[in-house]
Amino acid sequence: MHNIAVYPGTFDPVTLGHLDLIGRSAEIFDKVVVAVAPRSKAGGMFGIDERLDMVRESAAHLENVVVETLDGLLVDYCVRRSIRVVIRGLRAYSDFEYEFQMALTNRKLAPNIETLFMMPQEEHSYVTASTVREVARYGGDTSGFVPPTVQRHIERLLREHPEQRIKTGGGIGDAGAFDR
Repeated sequence: MHNIAVYPGTFDPVTLGHLDLIGRSAEIFDKVVVAVAPRSKAGGMFGIDERLDMVRESAAHLENVVVETLDGLLVDYCVRRSIRVVIRGLRAYSDFEYEFQMALTNRKLAPNIETLFMMPQEEHSYVTASTVREVARYGGDTSGFVPPTVQRHIERLLREHPEQRIKTGGGIGDAGAFDR
């Protein structure tokens, strides 16, 4: 029997915290499937194909990691692929309530699937993909938050799509955490 886990998320973009959990999961499990959800919440930066590419590029050194699109309900995805463990990251206590609710819902839907909570290394515990997006859109340096390959994707996106940048005095979406 193979020991397989899935690490689901939007990865918009993949951060060093995500990569930390992917790498540590790859040490524990025979195979880790990073399942990239096709829809990112409002304010996403990258489409599904580019997010798949970024995760593949960032995890290319991990031979037992595969990257796929998450097609449908996570528990159905797991059942179809005989995956019994879902990896979820907890950065801070504030993540716990949401993740706990999701884990219990998944357990109700598929009792044989377990959720394993992992914490990123301390230096990555405050980094979120939404923070990276916001810092990037304000023109800040995100290189300390993402793998180099992802940094190149961010720089290319902002160069090719300047409308993604937030201008002083307003811009896309609501006011962000870094303009106060």
